[in-house]
Amino acid sequence: MRSERHDEPLSGEELEFFFQYLHRYAIHDLDQWLNLRVGSEEFPAYVTLSRAPAPGADPAAYLRP
Repeated sequence: MRSERHDEPLSGEELEFFFQYLHRYAIHDLDQWLNLRVGSEEFPAYVTLSRAPAPGADPAAYLRP
């Protein structure tokens, strides 16, 4: 399933699904880390999913949706 609606924000329902899928991915599929470059080519977002907080970061600073 791939959505081509990149020109509009996620609905509340879509955002809830995103968090559910992300949570499930972290539990079942994430090994140590995953680095992603997403978004537009002009203004990409760099995303790291990791089993550890960023070096020097307080784990309490991370939100849990």
